[in-house]
Amino acid sequence: MGARAGRRPTLADVAERAGMSKAAVSMVLNDRPDSRLSADAADRIRAAADELGYRPNPAAQSLRLGKTRTIGFVSDEVTVTRFASGMIRGVLDAAREHGYTVLMSETAGGHDLSDAVQSMTDRRVDGLLIGLMAARLIDVPAVPAGLPLVLVNGISPDGHASVLPDERVAGEDVAHHLLDRGHREIGIIGDLPDVASDPRRSATIAERFDGITKTLAGAGVDAIRLDVSAWQPGVGYDSTCRLLDAHPGLTALIAGNDSVAFGIYQALTERGLRVGHDVSVISFDDDEFAAYQRPGLTTARLPYEEMAKCGVDMLLGRRGPGQARIAMPLIVRDSVRDLGGAYASPGAAVT
Repeated sequence: MGARAGRRPTLADVAERAGMSKAAVSMVLNDRPDSRLSADAADRIRAAADELGYRPNPAAQSLRLGKTRTIGFVSDEVTVTRFASGMIRGVLDAAREHGYTVLMSETAGGHDLSDAVQSMTDRRVDGLLIGLMAARLIDVPAVPAGLPLVLVNGISPDGHASVLPDERVAGEDVAHHLLDRGHREIGIIGDLPDVASDPRRSATIAERFDGITKTLAGAGVDAIRLDVSAWQPGVGYDSTCRLLDAHPGLTALIAGNDSVAFGIYQALTERGLRVGHDVSVISFDDDEFAAYQRPGLTTARLPYEEMAKCGVDMLLGRRGPGQARIAMPLIVRDSVRDLGGAYASPGAAVT
């Protein structure tokens, strides 16, 4: 009994194999919450569907339920930037887990966000994610009433649901990591005052440095700070030379991000100083190359994949709306030396 050879199995075939009605099979396979069937009956239906190789017809489901089971994902430059490939993976994995397909659009290269959003709504997506490479404030185009929308790594003036990295706690964790290992002579390379004060350039950098500053101040440490104009290796190199010329007793440097840290490594090496022994280095982002530095760079990871998964869950109503903060785990490698004389900190999330 069941589907004839060469023909795609139907709902009726599953019902016949399971010995149940088509209505019962439909409720179970479409995860209808109002089903009063027993667990045994539901298991029989699913087993019959598996045996027959039954797969729902997406077009028929769309007509019947008014849903396309697709999510629209619009990004500024995420899909063309290797640093944030985890965001794409997170969206795809979470959508697949819930039985959804993802349509992607990219606005880099001059494409307008409004056009990309309109294209997605024209295709009747069930929800819309907007993912950003850098966490910042953006204006979100109008979408049809009732269409869920979540910003991943961004915020809007209209208070759309959003997911951001927990930069403040990451800053605290980085500072605690140095304090716990006895460091008191600490330099900071990476303050971006112009960017930190403008949410349209960054919505989280100010929080990162606020976490560092308050934690060090709480331990009585007055770090030597150096403002910079950009986070680039050359900036890290030049700034390290300036800091060490003026303050040769520094035992640790906090980099604004991994690109700055790479420049710090070069400057220390050229001066005959060993990273993780003579001067410790700690950073943020966990760039792909951080693990391949020698010694490996200790850094707080930007959780692109976890933010994307959270965004999908919010979009599908499996997590409450609002503004979610996702932890940035500290990835501990060999770039920080333990000097002893640890400061008694509350502890940091370490991976």
